[in-house]
Amino acid sequence: MAVVDASGLILGRLCTHLAKRLLNGEEIFVVNAEKALVSGRSVQLKEHYKHRTERASSQMKAKGPYYPRTADMMLKRAVRGMLQYKKPRGRDAYRRLKVYVGVPKEFQDMTAETLESAKKPHLVKYTSLGEIAKHMGSSREVAR
Repeated sequence: MAVVDASGLILGRLCTHLAKRLLNGEEIFVVNAEKALVSGRSVQLKEHYKHRTERASSQMKAKGPYYPRTADMMLKRAVRGMLQYKKPRGRDAYRRLKVYVGVPKEFQDMTAETLESAKKPHLVKYTSLGEIAKHMGSSREVAR
């Protein structure tokens, strides 16, 4: 069991590490999902995510695809894109991933690890998942 703190980590780099560890059989809990960073200009990222969810919900509401609006589910969906979740190995790996907004009480006394290779580089424009989720209408507060 590993607890990973997503604060200040680039989303794609974080998810590749998580996907590999999940496929190796490790159970992973990610905390502070709202503080994960997506590289790119803030306005364009917010428009991209908003357009994608509106397009999906306006065409065929019953058939999907269903895009998440909360920061924890956005991070989980990004990891799902890196797994073969329709096959047994990927599905089992996906079930071993738990993502939280903030730090739940059961993980407050544990030390969360961070990934040095996923830290944000300097001079890069970025936006946090929390800002994108708030722009899309997420009302999920930080767990305390």
